[in-house]
Amino acid sequence: MAKYIYVMLGGAFGAISRFIVGTLIGRLHSAPFPFGTFLINVTGSFLIGGLMTLFVNRPSINTNWRLFLVTGVLGGYTTFSSFEWETLFALRGGAGAIAILYLVLSVAMGLAGAWAGAMLCNHFWPNS
Repeated sequence: MAKYIYVMLGGAFGAISRFIVGTLIGRLHSAPFPFGTFLINVTGSFLIGGLMTLFVNRPSINTNWRLFLVTGVLGGYTTFSSFEWETLFALRGGAGAIAILYLVLSVAMGLAGAWAGAMLCNHFWPNS
């Protein structure tokens, strides 16, 4: 039962973090490109790359941390469903170039974020 609570609490923290970051970016930048969701997905990819590398390299870390941080917090923080909707919305609205740019940059930068997080984690906490 405790595992469900870790995921639930992490998910709540991640979701409110997503809302706060998205709201702040929306206030700072209004443009057709959805920078808030983009930033959330890239930073989430970076964090998941680092955390999962840490958890794989350090199997002694309690698995509840992975449930809380990765499944819960990052699961609530990242916004893949929002990303899909915003891409579709741009396509339907005739903004095909924005949709394609958003799609390509989100996937490329998300992958780069995951890689950078993994490399940074390996640098500070190499395999034990």
